[in-house]
Amino acid sequence: MRRFLDRHWYAYAMVLPVVLVIAVLVLYPLAQGVFFTLTDINESSIANPVLDRPATYEWVGLRNYLTVLSGDASYGAFWATLLRTVVWTASCVLLHYGIGLGLAVLLNRQVAGRAVYRVLLILPWAVPAFISAFAWKYMFNAQYGIINQVLRALGLPDPVWLGQSNWALVAVVIVNVWLGVPFMMVSLLGGLQSIPADLYEAAEVDGATPWQRFRHVTLPGLRSVSSTVVLLGVIWTFNMFAVVYLITGQNPSTRLLITYAFERFFSGASRDYAVASTYGVLILSVLLVFASGYRRALRRQGEVW
Repeated sequence: MRRFLDRHWYAYAMVLPVVLVIAVLVLYPLAQGVFFTLTDINESSIANPVLDRPATYEWVGLRNYLTVLSGDASYGAFWATLLRTVVWTASCVLLHYGIGLGLAVLLNRQVAGRAVYRVLLILPWAVPAFISAFAWKYMFNAQYGIINQVLRALGLPDPVWLGQSNWALVAVVIVNVWLGVPFMMVSLLGGLQSIPADLYEAAEVDGATPWQRFRHVTLPGLRSVSSTVVLLGVIWTFNMFAVVYLITGQNPSTRLLITYAFERFFSGASRDYAVASTYGVLILSVLLVFASGYRRALRRQGEVW
């Protein structure tokens, strides 16, 4: 061990500051959040030095987990909210990948004005998310929004997009797809440009149709990139807070796990830090289970990740 440290001390010295920063910014808050889930801490029982009030919360063990997982509506109806979050995540990621792949394939060809198209398609990604959210919120306004004005001009029904109905969830999916497609497009475009042109030429010489070249050359060549961006997309979308909350607020029709945790932590007469932390730990657990299963599936297909 001493010889090992004498040889590699410089590497450990370089890594130590990063480890300390991660421990302070990530591990300590995470450990504190897990601790809160085992108590009944809220705004009235947490210590308040300004009011010279000591902490009065008590240890309750796994009671918060049992209460939340029971599906009680007064605690966010966890299973219904989880299902809505899964539907939201799956819809967004599938549309992100499908539209992003289609645009990447088009932009990978030699077409006039390709650079201009690339810049225009990246603009949604460059605009801050909260600005985009407020702009879309105005466009989805049932009375004055441009979307309903166009629908009325075409003689089509003009729904109340941001009311307490499934249209609200459709609206936030549309906004999130608009925001997320550029990242997927750029990532997949980079993957397309790394596929050797010789493979396409050989496939064409062998008589492969465009669909066969796409299926047997393009998709396998994008497998490593696709696996990474899909995983990142699932994690980001599952935890997407800004778009949903800024557009619909505390709307039960668009309530996700992450938005309900925020509501429980910052809203109400007595902020329930214990239940909000429980939701946070459960969100982390769901994503860890998904990532583990996803990694195992990739290994089964021969992908190294």
